[in-house]
This record gives sequence, C-alpha cells and structure tokens, in this order.
Amino acid sequence: MSKELLIKNGMIVTGDKRGTVIQKGYVWVNGSRITEVSEGEAKFTADTVIDAAGCIVIPGLITAHTHLYGILLRGASLNIKPPTDFAQVLQRVWWPVDEALTQEDAYASALSAGADMLRNGSTLFADTYSGPNSIEGSLNEIARGTKEVGIRGILAFEMTERNNADEANRGFQEGIKFIKSCKKDDLVSGMISLHASFTVGDEIVTRAVEEARQLDVPITVHTSEGLVDLYHNLEATGERTVERLDRLDVLGPKTVLAHCVHVNDHELDLISKRRASVAHNPMSNMLNAVGVAPVPAMLSKGITVGLGNDGWIYDPFENMRCALTIHRLASRNPSIIGPEEIFKMATIEGAHCYGLGTELGSIEKRKLADIVILDGTRVPTPLTPDSIVGHLVNTFGGRDVRDVVVDGRVVVKDRLLTQTSDLHVSETSIKSARELWSRLQQHER
Repeated sequence: MSKELLIKNGMIVTGDKRGTVIQKGYVWVNGSRITEVSEGEAKFTADTVIDAAGCIVIPGLITAHTHLYGILLRGASLNIKPPTDFAQVLQRVWWPVDEALTQEDAYASALSAGADMLRNGSTLFADTYSGPNSIEGSLNEIARGTKEVGIRGILAFEMTERNNADEANRGFQEGIKFIKSCKKDDLVSGMISLHASFTVGDEIVTRAVEEARQLDVPITVHTSEGLVDLYHNLEATGERTVERLDRLDVLGPKTVLAHCVHVNDHELDLISKRRASVAHNPMSNMLNAVGVAPVPAMLSKGITVGLGNDGWIYDPFENMRCALTIHRLASRNPSIIGPEEIFKMATIEGAHCYGLGTELGSIEKRKLADIVILDGTRVPTPLTPDSIVGHLVNTFGGRDVRDVVVDGRVVVKDRLLTQTSDLHVSETSIKSARELWSRLQQHER
C-alpha cells in the first residue's frame, strides 16, 4: 500500500504555467505522486505530516549540468603552472584529474556531491563522468552513491577521443550498458554524452546520435564553452561548432548543449529550429573566464534554458543569483532578465531540457513529488505572492533548506540526510579526496 505524505500550512510556489502562489495551503502526496495541491487547512492526516508553517514550499530545483567528481577537487592545492586560458585549464587541471579518478572516487563523489545538492535544494541533476582509467562499472558506482543519498540523477559517461578511439568506444559501451540496466529505476536514468566537438570525430558522433535515438534518451555535449572549440571546428571543417553539430544531426528535442558561450545568432537560430536545449553554467563560466553565454538572446528565440553548476558550486540559489546578475552586467541593462525567468530555468525549464516537463519542475497534481521546504523565518521583508519569487532569487540560499522530498520520500529532514548519515558522506568523501590529491601530486612530479 502506498504511503501518504502531507505538507501543510506553507506558502506554496507551484511553478505552474500561471505562476500560482498559494499563501497558505497543503500538498498531499500518495506514494511518489502529488495527488492534491490546495489552499487552506488540510482536513485529513497522512502517514507522514510535515508542518510547513513559516516556510516556503517550492518544486525541487534542477541542476541541468554537473560533474559530480568536481567536488573532490574542492580546496585542493595543485602544483601546476597557472593556466591563462580555458584550454590550459583543461590540460593542466581537469584532464589530469580525469585520468587519476578511480571507481571509489566515482562513488564517493556521487555520494558527496549528491548530498551537497540535496541539502541545498536540488532534487535532480544531470551528470557526465570522464575517467579514462575507470570506465567500466563507473556509472553503476555513481548510481550507487546517488541512490544512497536519495537524489534523482541522469548519468552518462563522457565520450572523448582525445587520447585514442578505443577510449571513446569503451565509454560508449559503458553508457549503453548502463542505460539499458536502469530503464525501470525510480531514481536514476541514463543518457548519451559527448565531451565536446573538438575532442570527437564525425564517426563517433554519428554513432552516439543513432544510439541515443534508438534508446530514446537525451544526448548532451559541451558546446563552444571556450574559444578552443570554436576555433578547432572552424579550422578543421570551416563550420562553427553548432553548425557542425547540426550537420551531424546532433540537434533535436532531446539534445542538451552545455554552455554555448561562443555562439552567434545563426547558431542560436539552428538550436531554436531543432528545438534543442541549453544548460547554462554562469558560475563556472566566470571561474574559467570563458565569457558570458547569450542567454537573453536564447530566451528571446524560444530556446529552453536550464541552469547547471558544471561541478563547481552545488548551491542552486548561488547559481540563480549569478545568472541574474551576470547578464545584467554583460548587457549593461538592469532589466535584461528577471527573477521569474531565472526561477523557471532552475525548475520547469531544467525539466524540459531532459523531456521531463510533464513529470517534474512544478508542484502540480499527478507530477512526481520532488519538493523543497525553505525556512522563511529569517527573511527581512514580507513574504507575499508578489514578492516570493524575488525572494527566492535574491534572499534565500541553501542554508535555508529545511526539508527535501524526492519521489515522495523525505530525504532531508531538519537539514539532515535521512537515507544515510552526514558523517558517512563526509568521511567517505574526505578519504577519497585525500587519496586523489596524493595521486595528483605524484603526477605533478
């Protein structure tokens, strides 16, 4: 028999098409699905009751692009020559990290980053893993960590031919095997991932596209994040990055292009025409000094844009604030984008990126119950239906997340994980990071 959950007395930001905000109401969940969202007092009880008085109830936030293993590099001191552009960041930082990763790191980072995202209000992430010396079985280890904390994840192995074609093929097979193995899993699913246009040839791209369509899963690729991608394609084919991807039939309704910093209007028209989506990673773009993606132009062309963290800062509220401010600065227009667009990017638009808009991204009847409850007692100004979305982007942070529900299960209660212990997560992560740092130091010597 399905268990029931009742969330009562909270202000509910539904995130539906009308932008409905219920000043005081309840959400009733039966099993994994929302069965009722209503104003007023709940006249019944349930197996589990959460009193959300003084709280804000919002849809689970969606991280449209991440690299879970990035958390293991947090605070690391690398003895490397400081990079001066994005290509050197890849060559001196991330590619050596990729090569040093183990199966244990895949599990530990999923556990740690998954817990960090949950505690900060993310209930779904889309991750690509890139460990050339830990390919086989890596996605199962990531899935193990994901399910252990109780977050929802879309997982892929990131195919690349930067070392050799065999590495790409092994990654391809790992991805296909994983996708087929988790077709009926409640929390994890698979997708196809290409690292970037400048590290894969036409043949593997074509195979990836065909397989993604046969399996009916999303396909994702880093797209013109840095100028190296654009220049490589121009030199090799005379095409801009998105033009090449379009020629190879990559673009489509289930395609998620990560970054899209160095794209022009023609490329945006192609993305819009093919109904592909973009995962915007503003904080990572700033960190790597690659530039600012033309998100306002994307939105004006009807392109679906989700919000990601690219494996750096896992607090989605920080990423929302950055997305709000970076485009105002870049355009020198303080009205170029507003909190409403940003909140949609972090919720329903992120769901649409992966074809999940009918299942996730808003609090509505029959949708999956992925819900976040924020403590509203420390907000300095009134919380009203008119002010709440502005508060979500300008006031709240991960520190205000009190409870989190994923698939109808309470996975964070009073700021603590419920499916595993916070101590287990931190101990596992620290042990894995310490050993990874040691291997990196040996590599540097």
